[in-house]
Amino acid sequence: MSVIYKGFVAGFVATVVLSALMVMKSMMGLMPGLDVTAMITNMLGLQSVAFGWLMHFIIGTMIWGGAYALIRARLPGGPAVSGMVFGAGAWLMMMILVMPMAGAGLFGLNMGIMAPVMTLILHLVYGAVLGLVFQAMAQGTNSTAAAH
Repeated sequence: MSVIYKGFVAGFVATVVLSALMVMKSMMGLMPGLDVTAMITNMLGLQSVAFGWLMHFIIGTMIWGGAYALIRARLPGGPAVSGMVFGAGAWLMMMILVMPMAGAGLFGLNMGIMAPVMTLILHLVYGAVLGLVFQAMAQGTNSTAAAH
């Protein structure tokens, strides 16, 4: 199994976890203005939030999952820490590129101080899951190869 494929799988699992937390956040009424999939939908001029969700999964699975697989060896710490460092980098890019493009201002501060705090927590969870799943897959491949 290729390293990129492992990154995609780990990215998908991490995106599922992140998405579940985003849905729970919405269900609890926390920061209703912070709806990343709606932001993606509007930013890309899409007609349906379903396409926003699809883009969210493509970004989390293929772009971030694949990128993590490629640079993991250069990141500090074990699986969870390296994933969290990566997640913090992804968060920073979102804060300085995506948020202003979506009209939320630098670091999303047009929505208040909780926007960058909440998105950082979500990205740290995403990163930890990404790193742990990637490592589990790498160990699974190594133990399978050793068994043969």
